[in-house]
Amino acid sequence: MFDNPLNLTHLIKPDIIPPQIEIPKIESLDIVNPNLASEFYKRLTTKINDFNRELENEYEVGLMLVNFGQSITFHVEDLGYWNPSLITFSGHTEDGDPVELIQHTTQISVLLMKLKREEPEKPKKPIGFKTWEEYDQSKE
Repeated sequence: MFDNPLNLTHLIKPDIIPPQIEIPKIESLDIVNPNLASEFYKRLTTKINDFNRELENEYEVGLMLVNFGQSITFHVEDLGYWNPSLITFSGHTEDGDPVELIQHTTQISVLLMKLKREEPEKPKKPIGFKTWEEYDQSKE
């Protein structure tokens, strides 16, 4: 064949040639975006349930929404979410009026507080779970 005057491979030193790297095959990636509402929901339910569990039996967790120019306090019954960024709070006020707040995750600012339970003879129920055992298993 032809001589190639630009062939400079004889100038490459073997110790500077990068080694061949074998990349392992990854079956699936379980990467979770921490900014999704579903992840924010998990952190909120953990904080709310842990707070509620520590209260005396005659109290339950309540929320005070602190970003409306006026304060709104209500008994929390449920939380929900819509990815990527909406969280819902459901419950009722001290007067028994139903409330539901749908809010962007970047706008949420709540104060957890204790409120007198309306039915202290019934067992406390964790938010987002059927039982405390189910809640504890979710934290493992």
